[in-house]
Amino acid sequence: MRFTIKREEFLKGLNIASRAISSKNAKAVLENFKLELNEKGLFITGTDENISIKTQVPYKLGEEDIIRNYKEGSVLIKARLLVEMIRKMDTEEITLDVIDSTIATISNSNNRSEYSLNCVKVDEYPDLDLDANGTELTLSRADFDILVSQTTFAASLKEQRPILTALNLEASNGTLTATATDSARMARKTLSIPLGVEFVANVPAKMMNEVNHLLEGRESVTIAFSDKKALFTIGTTVVATRLIAGDYPNTKNIVPKVTNYLLEVNANDLMKAIERANILSIDRENIVDLSMSEDSIEISAKSSQVGSAVERIDVFKYVGQNLHISFNSGFVIEAVKALGSADVTLAFVGEMKPFVVENASDDSIVQIVTPIRTY
Repeated sequence: MRFTIKREEFLKGLNIASRAISSKNAKAVLENFKLELNEKGLFITGTDENISIKTQVPYKLGEEDIIRNYKEGSVLIKARLLVEMIRKMDTEEITLDVIDSTIATISNSNNRSEYSLNCVKVDEYPDLDLDANGTELTLSRADFDILVSQTTFAASLKEQRPILTALNLEASNGTLTATATDSARMARKTLSIPLGVEFVANVPAKMMNEVNHLLEGRESVTIAFSDKKALFTIGTTVVATRLIAGDYPNTKNIVPKVTNYLLEVNANDLMKAIERANILSIDRENIVDLSMSEDSIEISAKSSQVGSAVERIDVFKYVGQNLHISFNSGFVIEAVKALGSADVTLAFVGEMKPFVVENASDDSIVQIVTPIRTY
């Protein structure tokens, strides 16, 4: 295999595929990119066997030649080293030449830099299922971004319960519902989709975030769901991920139907007050207290080692008896940010019941936070 390629386009493809390569790969062969040059262009593949990314660099972009002086073939090359070399080479074009399937020479257009890398035959690489099959759904860039940014932050980062690291996607009756929970909070977002599209899938939340990054500058993504995988097609890039096995927790009845206390407040005022009070929640793991009455709203925190803080919000509307509640400050701030609205409504059942954080003018998104007992 041999080719001369525009350095910028080559590096772009390498960076995309490298998102699927883990530094903790148990198999040495997975530390490599698979480079395959055929009649359609250069295909760069990376995988850790849970996530796989394959992206294409075409021969031409418009009238501009991207790849020239080529000979078709395929090879495996160390991913980390190749990315570093191409990133640091000061040239417009890169030439890669594979000799006897064992050595790859990489040089720039003025021959001032040249590297030789040991490489591996492609038959050692795992067979990857990168074909789209199953139920398909196309979402616009804007809808996918909203779906991800308003939910995935609530998924668990801990591997003890793998199912909680997923974003649960359920399509039925013209609605796509995305749910994330770490058991202490929940985020749910609904979107309208075409009728007849039906599936249930538990997609790793971190994978949804990766795809969202790859969507920058694109108009849409097509997702194909089968029994064990989700495959995302973004232009000339495909991303495949294993689905997380198991039944997702039943969250359908978590949102309370009746609440007894209602606080309406400016979102920025609330977040700033929580952030300032949180400075002194040193020995309570970011726990702040919220005290509400018809006359005052106070957010406070205290530390036995340092002192205490009280923040008062002047502009608000509160309905209900006096209520005092404690919560994780980060959970509420992330929930409020996800709403993306100027004003926010907090609805409470009682001091130890999960409460709702919502935008009164947008019922497609709802956030639930569980209070913390502090006595």
